Amino acid sequence: MRMSKSIFAGLCAAVGLFFFLWPLLGPLGFAGTSFAARAEYTIRVGHVLAPTHPYQLGLEYFKELMAKKTGGRVNVEVFHSSRLGNERDLVEGLQRGTLEMTLISTAPLAGFTSDFLVFNLPFVFSDVKTARACVDSEIGQKMLNQLSSRGIVGLCYFENGFRSVTNSKKPIAVPEDLNGMKIRTMENPIHMDSFRAMKANPTPMPFGELFTALRQKTIDAQENPLAIVETSAFYEVQEYLSLTEHFYAPSPVLMAKAYYDSLPADVQAVLKECLLEARAYERGLLDEMNARLVKDLAAKGMKVNAVDKTPFVEAVQVVYEQYTGTGPGKIPAELIRQVKEFKKCKE
Repeated sequence: MRMSKSIFAGLCAAVGLFFFLWPLLGPLGFAGTSFAARAEYTIRVGHVLAPTHPYQLGLEYFKELMAKKTGGRVNVEVFHSSRLGNERDLVEGLQRGTLEMTLISTAPLAGFTSDFLVFNLPFVFSDVKTARACVDSEIGQKMLNQLSSRGIVGLCYFENGFRSVTNSKKPIAVPEDLNGMKIRTMENPIHMDSFRAMKANPTPMPFGELFTALRQKTIDAQENPLAIVETSAFYEVQEYLSLTEHFYAPSPVLMAKAYYDSLPADVQAVLKECLLEARAYERGLLDEMNARLVKDLAAKGMKVNAVDKTPFVEAVQVVYEQYTGTGPGKIPAELIRQVKEFKKCKE
């Protein structure tokens, strides 16, 4: 069947109009698609936490900022929930050149420089304001700079917050309450030795396996910031939350050095600017969450108790003695002093 001349002409006009308008569609509502299609650079960033955690929300904000401030030259793809591997896998991906960026805990970095271990010491910070000021200072930046020789660029620190203990057995009021309790920790020697000092039985395992282990009761307890307890639904498999706040958890944003060096100077500058804005946004989300999470988790059925931290601090002093010194796996005494005594400078 032959197509009539009028229909053919109409189709030609429609096709022509489509190609005429297509360049305009991005600004009119298809910006994400347009930016991704014409991006000169793609940054894939992986992390291990849930899509509702401030990690993810902060990185999505970073993605928006980069698209806007580079005019779509840079497209950021965010992968949550260990989709690109655990934290050790993510760091190795940077070094192998199979991943551009990651957001992780400091635990996998201690093998590169033992200075990062100082942030793993128990009760080294008493409040979040001081902790943030310290990691953002020359102390924290110097540690990030030491990663360059390992093929990694340390850009800034996001945050996970102060870690507290949850368990399925009883409230934790004093260190003795942890006696014999099988608690999941990160694969972090200081974390493990800290819980050994409190007579617990630390059991390292990847975060992606934690919920199942808690549900099956192959372990009794875990320790994480409140935001993780909530976004990972640990309240479904843990009855007790004790606000020990024993470790502060800064979260470095890292990039493969080879990829970073391949970016033009103007893109590098925008990237750093956007990350600092996203850092403030992510920390703000954590502050909002922490202000309500104790009540929210109690409403979800958890039995929450505050603790007197004094006996816990006393119990872990042996850990400071064990890790203070020089050489691999040791933290210089001067660095510990600087961090413990750090005070935010008045502006």
